[in-house]
Amino acid sequence: MRQRLLQLYNKYSSVFLLAVLLTWAKTYAGYHIEFELGVSGWLQHFILLINPIAGTVFILGLSLFAKNSRRGHKVLFAIYTVITALLYANIVYYREFADFLTFSTVFEAPKIFVGGENFITGALALLKWHDFIYLIDLPFFYRLLKKRDSAIVKRDEKLFYTRPVIKKVMTFALITFIINLGLAEISRPMLLTRTFDRNYIVKYLGLGGFAVYDSVMTVKASAAVPEDDDVQYAVSYAAKRYAAPDPRFFGRARGRNLIVIHMESIQQFLIDYHYTDEEGNKWEVMPFLNRLYHSKDSFSFSNHFAQIGQGKSSDAELMAETSLFGLSRGAAFIQNADNTFYAGPQILRNEAGYTSAAFHGNTGSFWNRIDMYTSLGYDYFFDADDFYLTEDNTTDYGLKDKQFFKQSVQYLEHLQQPFYAKFITLSNHFPFPVDENNEFPLANTPDESVNGYFASCNYADQALEEFFNYLKASGVYENSMIVLYGDHYGISDARNKELAPLIGRDPETWTEFDDLMMKRTPFIIHIPGLEEGKVKDTFAGQIDILPTVLHLLGIHTRDQIFIGQDMLAPRKDEVIIFRNGDMVSSVYTCIGDKVYDTRTGELIDETDEYACSKAKEYEKKAQEQLKVSDLILDTDLLAIYQPKGWEPMNKEKLDYFRDKERLRLAAYEAGPANTSIYYQNNRRSTAVLYVTDAPEAGSGTNP
Repeated sequence: MRQRLLQLYNKYSSVFLLAVLLTWAKTYAGYHIEFELGVSGWLQHFILLINPIAGTVFILGLSLFAKNSRRGHKVLFAIYTVITALLYANIVYYREFADFLTFSTVFEAPKIFVGGENFITGALALLKWHDFIYLIDLPFFYRLLKKRDSAIVKRDEKLFYTRPVIKKVMTFALITFIINLGLAEISRPMLLTRTFDRNYIVKYLGLGGFAVYDSVMTVKASAAVPEDDDVQYAVSYAAKRYAAPDPRFFGRARGRNLIVIHMESIQQFLIDYHYTDEEGNKWEVMPFLNRLYHSKDSFSFSNHFAQIGQGKSSDAELMAETSLFGLSRGAAFIQNADNTFYAGPQILRNEAGYTSAAFHGNTGSFWNRIDMYTSLGYDYFFDADDFYLTEDNTTDYGLKDKQFFKQSVQYLEHLQQPFYAKFITLSNHFPFPVDENNEFPLANTPDESVNGYFASCNYADQALEEFFNYLKASGVYENSMIVLYGDHYGISDARNKELAPLIGRDPETWTEFDDLMMKRTPFIIHIPGLEEGKVKDTFAGQIDILPTVLHLLGIHTRDQIFIGQDMLAPRKDEVIIFRNGDMVSSVYTCIGDKVYDTRTGELIDETDEYACSKAKEYEKKAQEQLKVSDLILDTDLLAIYQPKGWEPMNKEKLDYFRDKERLRLAAYEAGPANTSIYYQNNRRSTAVLYVTDAPEAGSGTNP
């Protein structure tokens, strides 16, 4: 046997086959070590084993078209290096986002990682000690190719770098792919037409197959145009989805200012959570948010889920502003910034005369906000250029929260009332750096990001309380409705098992169902003087934020194309869909092909035909939401459909680089009818009422 193996090695060993073998081995190792693909049964394991082969042989086979083996080996090494880089990039990306890189996310990176510092800091936090196994072969492979007189290099000239072999190699790749696809269709019928989950594509067709699929879908989406039937379909679907508001609450906050706080990386499990340090002392992580959550003046939701995709924070904003989902690939804030939208700022302006402003302590190009906000219709956008930033009062992502809120009030007090003001916090951002002035203890786990998370959240909570204290001192509080929502997870799926012991769970019993439940984020509507608030267990998502808020402000939404529903509506549909196609309801949860009992978290056996069929019925119904939302964004459908009496936003009027000047002009034009906080306070600034314990210097200047 040994002699036979040596004969085969001497006959067929070559650089090309070595490159194929190494690529397959690294990819297959990554499948098992890095990715959670949900593989079960011998057929799926076999598919996973063979799915890297076709794509690897095909792409490396392109080097065979070179005129000679010397040139071919240079091309081979270049391709091999690119494949390794893409594999490793996907591994690092997956560790934080539990998703795979798409062409959209790669090309959008310059508008996401502005300046590069936040990218470098985040990427370094994702590296692991064993990463060398994916990269260590590159220098050795390079040295091997330099040895032109070695037997394995010379053998390439006879075995592969000849014209007849090219056809054989490409035919082998094609046949292997057809076999792979056939087996995938047996395991999961209609794989390419009925899935929203990239995990499935990678599991069945490999990273190479996913790259081809993603490119085709990207081109298809960019070429889409709406048909008349598409408009009618979307309008009919929105009418069917409409949930009439509860008359007890409709208009309950009519005429009030709307203040929305987009809370970076705040998860629901933090509500009422106390961290116990090594000495047994208990520390309440977010005491102020807890009081707000349980206040009689608050509607709070314990089963509110983040439904983001690759757009992360920007997806959360999109849903809250438009009641449309983010894209299946990349970020709508970047790809669809020129679309027509009928968003929260426009609706509030048209229906109730609101002035709108967004506040963010990072540069305006971060997530392409400066362009997208003009399409959403914000009157003003105050970003890093409008604040006083120093090395001490900033993090990698911009102005720290305490200084951010403090410096923002100089602009807030000059907005004409009623106003809609949105504040996007950023201090509590991965990898959760520790503020040296915060005494909250670090956790003790092998993961530094988990260790810093609670202290970072505690700092964010302190900043919130300081801002609320200002609202009360300045008289804004009583005349406002304040909405707070967590944008997405802080601790990713890959880190949940490190977190588990800190929340009283055994990592060994942690399941994908638990991962999904960790996608719950706080959602609080605080209306001073309400006195009827309660914590509601209604299942809802970020897609439901806009209709809920508008109804409380007394604004009807029947003519709008919204995917979401009023969370307070008596007939709210409690079926929540996620961007990857998973679904959760109060009864069943669907994750891939598996069905769980939502109340117990137990996996439902496939033999329970009634439960499985009912769950799949819910899932199919929910997935139509993604279909309609994608249709609206991909075809810019709202450029054709206009609600009665509406006109698209005139973006030419919005010049965020002149916001200070435009604030002064608005005050001049208002004259005695000026309704700003500043004017009503006898033209004395309320910024002096803001109290913070932030030690950093720099308060900014009034406009």
